[in-house]
Amino acid sequence: MKLTWYGHSAFRIETKDARILIDPYLIGNPSWTDGWEGPADGITHVLLTHGHDDHISGALDVLKRSGAMLVANFEICMFMVGKGVGGDKINPGNIGGTVDCGGFTTTFVQALHSSSSQGEGGSAIYLGNPGGLVLHFPDDKTLYHTGDTDIFSDMALINELHEPQIGIVPVGDRFTMGGAVAALACRRFFKFETVVPCHFGTFPMIDQTADKFVTGMEGSGVKVALPKIGQTIEI
Repeated sequence: MKLTWYGHSAFRIETKDARILIDPYLIGNPSWTDGWEGPADGITHVLLTHGHDDHISGALDVLKRSGAMLVANFEICMFMVGKGVGGDKINPGNIGGTVDCGGFTTTFVQALHSSSSQGEGGSAIYLGNPGGLVLHFPDDKTLYHTGDTDIFSDMALINELHEPQIGIVPVGDRFTMGGAVAALACRRFFKFETVVPCHFGTFPMIDQTADKFVTGMEGSGVKVALPKIGQTIEI
């Protein structure tokens, strides 16, 4: 499995049968200024954890021009259809559900956050409940992108049900859990082989580094992967 980080919570995942963008904040992202075209090359699926603009800005361009399949909650899917995405290019689900994506499955799990897009005059457009995403691949490791969230005790059930080996977790504080709490979540509730911190360094008001998380994971035996922005790594 190959993973590329584009800053914030935006990732590209490549396996034998799929090329996936998760939360493609590729337009207006202070950490990534090289456009959406490169990250979207050959993309088969776009997965969205929730509807905040720092997670979906770029998704519409990718979906309309690549023909990729959108996997997201029902409200986000219908919002994107209203913006011009084809009705045959959505694969909606909701918390607790699993959808077949062809080459892998996606299970929607809980996250403690909110979900909306900014409308005219700054009003909020409701876009369903936020979530995390568990990706099961038949011939590769299971990956859990927590989405934006705080720690919660039912993470133990997510681990029991899905046994993810790869974790992607937010560590920037203020809008999500901070690094120390994220490390506690990983150590207490999961048996990750590798964990990738995200949602830091993008804006001045969140933590600028993952240092607190790295410190919290010391001695855990879990590999903390810190790819540079735009760097592809094997996980």
